[in-house]
Amino acid sequence: MKNASSLLGKARAALPDLRHDSATLRRWARWGAVELPDWFVRSSPTVVGCAFALGLPAMRHRISDNLRWVGANGSMRQTLGVFSKYAHSLAESFAAGSGRNDRIVGRVVGDANFQKARALGRGVVIATAHTSGWYAAGPILGSVYTDEVLVVMENERDAAAQQLQDQAKENLGLKVVHVGSDPLAAMPLLSHLRKGGVVALQMDRVPKGQRGVEVSMCGRPFQVPEGPIALAALAGAPILAIFGRRLGYLEYELEVGEAIVLPRKPSRDELARAAQDFATQIERFVQRYPTDWFHFG
Repeated sequence: MKNASSLLGKARAALPDLRHDSATLRRWARWGAVELPDWFVRSSPTVVGCAFALGLPAMRHRISDNLRWVGANGSMRQTLGVFSKYAHSLAESFAAGSGRNDRIVGRVVGDANFQKARALGRGVVIATAHTSGWYAAGPILGSVYTDEVLVVMENERDAAAQQLQDQAKENLGLKVVHVGSDPLAAMPLLSHLRKGGVVALQMDRVPKGQRGVEVSMCGRPFQVPEGPIALAALAGAPILAIFGRRLGYLEYELEVGEAIVLPRKPSRDELARAAQDFATQIERFVQRYPTDWFHFG
């Protein structure tokens, strides 16, 4: 029995890692986006995404449950739609920096909210989520605004996958900062904000080692990270919730919400209200566009 278990373990180890955040998936996406014809890059992610959904039943059921949680019907069609849009977003982040001369196009809804926040002159914290286009959030914003955007990413589970994605971001001209539990990692972000810059962070997951704030979202307990809220308060910068949805090949719409403004030294209640405000804005977005939210965790 021990030998059989050992052989089974070795067989499993030899199989490629097909999880959504694996280096295997990103290598395939990069190869296809760089090497294959345009028609393939435009159409194949739908097939690839559906194939992964069918091959990962546990993940498929999780996405179906998430869809029902936010008020969708959780049908197979909707579930496959999530995987398909994820695959398109991933492939297009590589295609945009591959030398094909393709450019990401961003359309903004709620631009007045961004301009009003920017006019305060204290920098802007963009609070986003794992929605369509998030792999290339900087270029999408850069297609609309001239501000220098510093994109903050948590350290990923798969270091090789992180290296691949970081290279894609560098090819797009992005400035990326990885943060973990080290509080000193936030110092460059604070300096950037105090110079009037823009810092973009994802706030629909709490990175390992960081504190979260419990909120309510779609009738269930949910957590958002406390760090970005505290950073915005320290800098005096307004927080803007911005979420993306995919319209077509390399074409995305950004929805800009109402600014969340905190005092420099917020109380626990004020931090909690800001976190709940952000969660409410996520809720409104995902209820309208459920297949554009990639909540695989």
